[in-house]
Amino acid sequence: MKQKKINCWEFKRCGREPGGINSAEGVCPVALEQRADGVHDGLNGGRCCWVLRDNLCQSTTEKRGKLSKAKNTECLQCDFYHLVRKEEIPYFKVTGVVLNEIKRRGHVELHA
Repeated sequence: MKQKKINCWEFKRCGREPGGINSAEGVCPVALEQRADGVHDGLNGGRCCWVLRDNLCQSTTEKRGKLSKAKNTECLQCDFYHLVRKEEIPYFKVTGVVLNEIKRRGHVELHA
């Protein structure tokens, strides 16, 4: 049986997923991004959050809404990003591959 893989909101325990403890403050767009569903076996954008713009990760909230190389660099230092990389070896999809996969599914605001 395939083991369920953890999504970013579960790892970070932010409570910003639909129905989460902090969802009244706003649901993170990552948890709603259906075009990213299934990437690295995640729910919506839950296992490729570093690619998606406007994520509500607390460490990047100040830069939210800006297409920023600095934010993407910060995301690439995140413990969750490194966990996904480790779990997905040798099938980890680099940012460009994820971007292309999501773009094929429709318009979405992305880090590029």
